[in-house]
Amino acid sequence: MSKQTPTNNLAIYQAKNGAIEFRGDFEQETVWGNLNQIADLFGRDKSVVSRHIKNIYKTGELNETATVAKIATVQKEGRREVMREIEYFNLDVILSVGYRVDSKQATQFRKWSTQALKAHLVDGYTINKKRIGNNYEHFLRAVAETKALLPVGNKVSTEDILELVNAFAATWFSLDAYDKDAFPQKTASKKSVSVDTVKLLNAIGELKQELITKKQATNLFAQERKTGTVEGIVGNVFQSAFGKDVYPSIEEKAAHILYFMVKNHPFTDGNKRSGAFAFVWFLRKAGLLRPSLTPEALTAITLLIAESNPKDKDKMVGLVVMLIK
Repeated sequence: MSKQTPTNNLAIYQAKNGAIEFRGDFEQETVWGNLNQIADLFGRDKSVVSRHIKNIYKTGELNETATVAKIATVQKEGRREVMREIEYFNLDVILSVGYRVDSKQATQFRKWSTQALKAHLVDGYTINKKRIGNNYEHFLRAVAETKALLPVGNKVSTEDILELVNAFAATWFSLDAYDKDAFPQKTASKKSVSVDTVKLLNAIGELKQELITKKQATNLFAQERKTGTVEGIVGNVFQSAFGKDVYPSIEEKAAHILYFMVKNHPFTDGNKRSGAFAFVWFLRKAGLLRPSLTPEALTAITLLIAESNPKDKDKMVGLVVMLIK
């Protein structure tokens, strides 16, 4: 069973094992289905689905504003084509309906989702084996290449390696390119953004207090080993030579902030967390914080830098730039 949304040619259907699968555009990192599509998906009348959706919002399980979109859709009415606004519900709503509806298809979905959730809780990650099966060799090569970036005896876990594979999935990447420093050339941001070291340290200080409150850090966290060390890192990132910035683009500056904060160990404790925080703080300031830079991807790339050989500094920076573009 499948239907298509008029805005992104996205097909939704339920596989035999109960999994909800999609085909089409994933730029918005979700999927939208109208009432008819969701009813068809779970094999129930749309009035039943409509009642469940109303209860989902009534109980506060989901926020209606965030999960509903009205999309202008062309419908055939007799011999006429009429433009009408149709309500579309996002993936959160579709999944919630699947847990409420009483039907054979919904039961299959719940069995599948329970197995998937159990696997995720036990293993720490889940893999769509069917999709990997279609590109099995490519997937294994990607995992092998990511592992090859790491030195022997590294502390990066399998989950982090898989997260890195996922993070780089949307971009061109190969070990050969890494070896040759031949990263893909993309237009870099030419915006001018400055960093006030005092404001950065104050922001890290606020992070420190928050972590101490949560008992996730001690007073040693983010204490400079030597006064002026962070200021030196910022100065290094924003240095110029012959009237030009040494690191011209915003992306390069951001990547070097992360690298130097992690590898130069400016603090007694918490260099990786402080480095990741400073990296995100700067990207947000520059307006370049991407949805694709998930907390998991940020953790993985930070660990990769921490475990990397200093001689591979330019390659690490190249990977970060590629990730945030």
